[in-house]
Amino acid sequence: MNQARGFILSSIFENNGKIPAKYTCDGDDVSPPLRWEGQPDGTASYVLIVDDPDAPMGVFTHWVLYNIPADLNSLPENIPKQKETKYGLQGRNDFGKIGYGGPCPPKGKPHRYFFKLYALDIKLNLPPGASKREVGKKMEGHILAQAQIIGLYGRG
Repeated sequence: MNQARGFILSSIFENNGKIPAKYTCDGDDVSPPLRWEGQPDGTASYVLIVDDPDAPMGVFTHWVLYNIPADLNSLPENIPKQKETKYGLQGRNDFGKIGYGGPCPPKGKPHRYFFKLYALDIKLNLPPGASKREVGKKMEGHILAQAQIIGLYGRG
């Protein structure tokens, strides 16, 4: 999953490509399908964090999904917006909701959405609904590898 060993990608947008409206607040606001390769030895779980560093008030978190089972190498479209799913536990996004909240930038220049996948050597001892900050603190010292894909989305 690090640059030499693996990657994350989506079947609906390329790296630095446009995220289709279906996966945004202008469409169905469902999570996009993702898949990855290059699992490092010792992986116990994955964490996926999606954020927008171009938001007017600073980095805006759109999705926090953690304790993704180590035997998974993909996520289907439209993960249910529930605290607990078979794909892992979901945290609270900066919309104040559980699960995926799609791109919804103000009008103007397109924003960048970073889909960051981390392979960890532990499962996180956190309840469902944790914040990105809480997840980040528990991940410290346990990241085996990481990969990312960037999607773009803008409105008129």
